[in-house]
Amino acid sequence: MKTLLFSSAIFNRNKIQFLYGMNKISLEPYYISKNKRGKKVLYGRVENSNEIKMFEYDKIYNIKIITNKKFSPIIPILLT
Repeated sequence: MKTLLFSSAIFNRNKIQFLYGMNKISLEPYYISKNKRGKKVLYGRVENSNEIKMFEYDKIYNIKIITNKKFSPIIPILLT
């Protein structure tokens, strides 16, 4: 169920909100993967930050998709 919600938000570029542990997180979801220990994780940019963070599925609760807020992913450009 979580994968379906996150995949839909990623495809439609919708922001999401959820509880992670005891913290409320607003996030622009980028992709779903597995970490080194084989656990499913979600990567995304936390609101008001430029840092991409990883969140473990097991600790994510009360997921809400914010349909009226869309985003464009930030793609870093390397200058050489």
